[in-house]
Amino acid sequence: MRAGKILCLIDAYRERYPEETDAARLHRFIETQPRCFERDCFDDGHVTGSAWVVDSDGSRVLLTHHRKLGKWLQLGGHSDGEPDTLAVALREAREESGLVVRPISEAVLDVDIHTIPASKGEPAHLHYDVRFAFRAASSGPLRVSPESIDLAWVEIGDLARLTGEESMLRMARKFLASHKIGAGE
Repeated sequence: MRAGKILCLIDAYRERYPEETDAARLHRFIETQPRCFERDCFDDGHVTGSAWVVDSDGSRVLLTHHRKLGKWLQLGGHSDGEPDTLAVALREAREESGLVVRPISEAVLDVDIHTIPASKGEPAHLHYDVRFAFRAASSGPLRVSPESIDLAWVEIGDLARLTGEESMLRMARKFLASHKIGAGE
């Protein structure tokens, strides 16, 4: 099965967070929608991959001021047919920041299902977003992509000053609970 790896990762995530209903919804979606990784799958939405990128000591996260949505968010994007969502998140993190990043682990950090508003001929649709944690291997200059207005390193403990997005704050809580700051993993 094309989506076997991500389904296993989602199952492991569901075991860690059994109270979260989005993961079960995502699992059903991947099993039942054969085009779930295609960007033009609008009736049901499509799977996306996101990257929670932290600096070398894990105290700051890299955020993008997303041009289309006008919000500070994690890096990430469309699968474009790729069923390896970790590879999607890695590709997007590199493309959107210009940094070399490496996965902290293959485990899913967070799952979020959210609506993307209609724009540029695309109807409103759902993003079934699978999020992974990465560490920047370099602190070189940031490269702002056309999808962003700006990029910024933000102290994880100060994230609430920049955004009230619950999914962003939830990722911060999960990351801080599962990764020791300064542990150079």
